[in-house]
Amino acid sequence: MMEESSASFPTKISFKPKDSPPVQISGDVCVVGAGISGISAALEGARLGRKVILVDGQPSLGGQAVNSIIGTICGLFSNGPEPRQLTHGVADDILRDLGVIGAVRCVRSSLATTTVVYYEEVALGRWIETAVHAAGITVVLGAVLRNVQLENRRITEISLATRYGDVQITATGFVDASGDATLAWQAGLPCREPDSPIYGTQTVVLEHLHEDRKPSPAEYSQRLREKADAYGLVRRDGLAFFYPERGTAVVNMTHVQTPLHPVHASEKALEGKEQADRVVHFLKAEFPAAFGNARVRAYGLPGIRQTRWIVGRHQLTADEVRLGTRFEDEIARTAWPIELHSRPEGFVWEPFGADHIHYVPLGSLVPKDADNIVATGRCIDGDAAALSSVRVMGPCIAMGAAAAHALDLAGGGSLGDIDRTLLRARLIRNLED
Repeated sequence: MMEESSASFPTKISFKPKDSPPVQISGDVCVVGAGISGISAALEGARLGRKVILVDGQPSLGGQAVNSIIGTICGLFSNGPEPRQLTHGVADDILRDLGVIGAVRCVRSSLATTTVVYYEEVALGRWIETAVHAAGITVVLGAVLRNVQLENRRITEISLATRYGDVQITATGFVDASGDATLAWQAGLPCREPDSPIYGTQTVVLEHLHEDRKPSPAEYSQRLREKADAYGLVRRDGLAFFYPERGTAVVNMTHVQTPLHPVHASEKALEGKEQADRVVHFLKAEFPAAFGNARVRAYGLPGIRQTRWIVGRHQLTADEVRLGTRFEDEIARTAWPIELHSRPEGFVWEPFGADHIHYVPLGSLVPKDADNIVATGRCIDGDAAALSSVRVMGPCIAMGAAAAHALDLAGGGSLGDIDRTLLRARLIRNLED
């Protein structure tokens, strides 16, 4: 067969117009942030028949769940010897569909005394992309939020920059699933920031491991305390989460600051990979039976725990978490420990008993100075310790679903006026067994 000449594909010369109008998109709900809470909100909104627009700064969907290679869904089950699933909706779909292809496994965690879900990040990423496409959701990726219009306590329009041109989005309601309260911040709404750094993690996936020779959590901790200085390691604790029967593991043994500054954040991202390389050297040298042939398969994007969050109508407190306080407007629950990464060398770990459950109220998701925006995920309102127990993926999925239902009930009105009894009825599987 004769190949066509390149001359048969003519080109043309073009110039950027002096006045390029932005692409205009309108919908019922605009979700800013395509991590697990944003995905949950978008899919739930679409199931409610709403026209949903999903925006993210990365060129791909999935947020940290996929791109930071977290590898574990935490906070989805209760504690104790007979764990119960606490969050359903999208969580059920993920467990079912990834289970069919062997890309998810529920594992009992001795450290957290609960069940943790291990998943393959590539499989989860494709599941998210397929689900979003099938739901008919309009997606805008690689988009940087430039401006937010707030009028009479309502966000009316947001402006984005992409490599392909500017975009303007109008919607009736908005979900801030950005992780950094970017939507609320750009709207000029008050936000909170921690008084001292809360450290993130640079994770890596290692392959060619011997799972049957893996160390125990206590062995990791002991050796890190003894040898961290010798290997130049910052953190004195951490774990390697082995995916069963695959010879791979997600390693979480770094602590990296995650500043809200463009240059400093980039510098810390590079520092995180340097830390990860030293961790790999440590594992290969100290535990050769398990890690002697280890090779890095992938570096995740910097894993961010807490940076900036909204000032809501209710601030969730650590005492409310410890007491398992019930709320009239509760929308999510979990049993995950307080897990505050506020020290470079380690973290606060405060697990709870077998019967413990704590709850998240809608008031912590709704900014006190706006009527049509709901925050989800790690940028809801709480003190630092309380947030550390509810920012994991299980309750984040529940928060996303709650955001979609709250905006659906509000319609063009205020989130403060919705029928809480009706909202609870819609979310009952995420609140009661």
